[in-house]
Amino acid sequence: MNTVLNISSSPHIRDKLTTTQIMRIVTLSLLPATVVGVVVHGVHALLIVLLSVGTAVLSEFAFDKLCHKPDTWKDFSAVVTGLMLALCLSPSAPLHLPVIGAMFAILIVKCCFGGLGKNFLNPALAARCFLLISFGTGMTQYALDGVTGATPVAELLQGKAVNITSMFLGTAPGVIGSSVLALLVGGLALWVMELIHGEICFSILISFTLFIGLFGGQGFDPKFLAAHLCGGGVVMAAFFMATDYTTSPVSKFGQMIYGVTIGVLGGIFRLFSGSADSFSYCVISANLLTPLIDTFVVPAPKAFKRKGHYARVTIPAMASRIPRPVIVLTAITVIAGLALSGVYSMTKDTIEAAHALANAASFKAVVPEAESFEASDALAETVASLDGVVYGSDYGRAYINEAYTALDADGNVVGYVVRATSSDGFDGDVSMAVGINPEGAVNGIAFTELNETPGMGMRVDEPEFKGQFEGKAVSKFTLNKAGGSTADDQIDTVSGASTTSGAVVNAVNAALDFYANNMKGGA
Repeated sequence: MNTVLNISSSPHIRDKLTTTQIMRIVTLSLLPATVVGVVVHGVHALLIVLLSVGTAVLSEFAFDKLCHKPDTWKDFSAVVTGLMLALCLSPSAPLHLPVIGAMFAILIVKCCFGGLGKNFLNPALAARCFLLISFGTGMTQYALDGVTGATPVAELLQGKAVNITSMFLGTAPGVIGSSVLALLVGGLALWVMELIHGEICFSILISFTLFIGLFGGQGFDPKFLAAHLCGGGVVMAAFFMATDYTTSPVSKFGQMIYGVTIGVLGGIFRLFSGSADSFSYCVISANLLTPLIDTFVVPAPKAFKRKGHYARVTIPAMASRIPRPVIVLTAITVIAGLALSGVYSMTKDTIEAAHALANAASFKAVVPEAESFEASDALAETVASLDGVVYGSDYGRAYINEAYTALDADGNVVGYVVRATSSDGFDGDVSMAVGINPEGAVNGIAFTELNETPGMGMRVDEPEFKGQFEGKAVSKFTLNKAGGSTADDQIDTVSGASTTSGAVVNAVNAALDFYANNMKGGA
């Protein structure tokens, strides 16, 4: 008789379905959203899906071989991870992002923690958050039919009307897997087959809806609530991301606490943070709470009941079960957070004054003859009417921030200044003041925000690049990647920094267009 005990990771509940069979069913449940995403967004979206899935499988295969592990790449879990990651990416994302993200998900989040059943975060979501932090521009640039624009949720938060039908069907700008209808088909199928827990799915949806209704400013208006539910990855998170067996609680009550946590965090991030698409952070935050929930929410053993006896759980008893390093790190985090908040509150006015001085210095740099810069009421209203949205359709993600008329000491007009921002930079926003003389030629540009890569993107701040704009009276510049241009309307790109160069050209062109339509002739 073999007396050796086999120790394996949780869960230990026996079921007729194997891991491979479950993963295949989950893959099939994701196919409707995948097909809709590819049909709507085209070949580039298909390449993202194939690269993500292929990289995930190959990464796990390579890890298994190098570390002499069993061939776990055959259980379809890597396929599910790669597919879920792809559906969370922008259809216009650069093709290196799904490759990097899938490798991070499999090798770092999954394999380095012991493989399937031992990871403490959902691998696909952890990879998405990693990409959002590391490659913000490529991850947040959404295009539909070749036109870049804001997502419906971003427009909703700006008070604009959105097309709920297009959001529900997945034909609005967003991630590849944005079709709520297709996600519901797959997610409800998993729920009916009892492969996911309804306690998680519906507690997320209900708590998020209640939070938006209570604090969203429009009450429980059905259209307003439906728009929020159909955007920002709420349905994807509820049915596919949060229901991961390994990273969600075991007990039903614990699952409801977990789901409500995600829903409330989703509401807080949606209404009060700067990001319209933040459900990924909500789910991985709740993933980190799962061990704590499972520690304190323990289901009673079946067939066990004693009248008049209830377990008493005191605060000291609960605290004694929390590891000391967790308590110390939590205390440090709270203290550091409070300290940073206090410092920010004390220095907020100083920071704003410094920004104002920096802007004023940039205005003087591009129109040195000016003694003052004024904005008429009509000009201020024109800028305000833009409402902070993308300017025009030919300048990428460019925005007009401010516009002034430059005056000399005698009150004569000596030029104009338009401060513009492009969000198409490689490492973030690129903001600048564009000086224009009374004849309509560019006086020069001066950056007010530039955080590009040193030695590459930062070279756009060098005279060799900025000087190409000076003295040119054109309606629009074009970027010349080949170099050696001689035409006034062509700007040679900085070698190795075409993305940043293009962002600068887009911002300058937006400023010139605004000048021509709203300021030319002394308006």
